[in-house]
Amino acid sequence: MRITPVTGHIGAEISGLDLSRELSEEDAEALRDALDSHLVLFVPGQEIGLQRQNYTPGGVGPLCRLPYVEPMPEDDFVIAVLKEADEVNVGVFGGAWHSDFSFLEKPPAGALLHAKELPPYGGDTLWANQVRAYETLPDDLRRLVDGRRAVHLGAPYGVKHAPPEETRSGRSIRMTRGDPAADEERFHPAVRTHPRSGRKALFLNPIYTTRFEDMTVEESAPQLQRLYQHMTRPEFGCRHRWSPGDLVIWDNRTTLHYAVNDYDGYRRLLTRTTFAGERPV
Repeated sequence: MRITPVTGHIGAEISGLDLSRELSEEDAEALRDALDSHLVLFVPGQEIGLQRQNYTPGGVGPLCRLPYVEPMPEDDFVIAVLKEADEVNVGVFGGAWHSDFSFLEKPPAGALLHAKELPPYGGDTLWANQVRAYETLPDDLRRLVDGRRAVHLGAPYGVKHAPPEETRSGRSIRMTRGDPAADEERFHPAVRTHPRSGRKALFLNPIYTTRFEDMTVEESAPQLQRLYQHMTRPEFGCRHRWSPGDLVIWDNRTTLHYAVNDYDGYRRLLTRTTFAGERPV
């Protein structure tokens, strides 16, 4: 197993690893350590089925069922991240900077995507390192976030703040919406500590964070915008152009990601498995 960084601050390619076979404990531990260090791992050329895909995150952490998204009929733990060729001028699943489902009491620890069918161009995915974003905060923003909680709201899945129809994912991503529980405010630390590495990372979300605990939405908005601009600086990030068989694992606690929606007229299918997280501290 060889680990090759792909940028200065985030991402590494893993070679010499065949995920169609059972991972040894030594390899599983090396994979966990690599994920802690690089936050996103790219494993090319993997030929695995859904059952095997379910096993692979077991080397990183226990599985969980992704809420609000209908799973594939073959397996409750896997969803199809699909956009059909005739779905044009519509939103795409994950098409804005975010971490996954931060409004839950226990947001996912991470996820795995496996490329099945790809357009001839486009459909890249970007990630940004929130450990580095925290480490390089200006002093006034560091004082703002240290020891302060932020409010997260599952507005896209709730009743009060449902997004406009034209901004939603197309029909191929079957979502559950209109859940009153998603309208309940959830309080998480603005800076969280990773349970394995002990590293601190910003834990704010351009989709789900609405305000700071002791501030109004209006008071919080300009500070959050400054933070989001900082959190997504290009030098904190990497961009992956998918090839068939690519398998990508990322840490949801310490990264933001963004799915680029630039391939109208072509079919794109990736399968996704999610692993369970803990209450942020």
